[in-house]
Amino acid sequence: MRETPEELDELQALLGASLARSTDHLRSIVAERTVTAEQLTRILTGMCTLALSTVTAKGEPRISGVDGHFLHGTWYFGTARGAAKARHLASRPAASVAHMRGEDLGVFTHGAVEILNPEGGEPAADWPDLLAYLKGFYGDDAFDWDNEVVFYRLRPHWMTVYAPDAAKLIAG
Repeated sequence: MRETPEELDELQALLGASLARSTDHLRSIVAERTVTAEQLTRILTGMCTLALSTVTAKGEPRISGVDGHFLHGTWYFGTARGAAKARHLASRPAASVAHMRGEDLGVFTHGAVEILNPEGGEPAADWPDLLAYLKGFYGDDAFDWDNEVVFYRLRPHWMTVYAPDAAKLIAG
């Protein structure tokens, strides 16, 4: 778990507020089958495959897969700088992601992305720490980290979790 107590408090507040303003239908499914922020950070360890939704210039939805890492109470993911999703996010930073594990887990998040390592620009203040984590996960030479890949942080404004049996999901 990499979250500070403050980050856990913020995540818990987001989960609570998101569920409170959800539809009656969604609340009827999730309310008794969800997890706390602390449990969620213990479940979402390592790389989690995400379905990422972006929007084209014509307003058409697009979905693709990315490697997601849940750190500090939010999602981080990357893609090739030349990928269509990178162009979409550069122009329209609103995005949604879903991480699902069969019928055991669904984590659904809506928000806006922040580019962590912009090409030719100033990286985010926490980019060096995230880069060290990513190199530790993928290897120092997995990518041309400066030119080949762009990484994002999804700043969530809504997140909900469906987990009917959290105990079987929590890592060791």
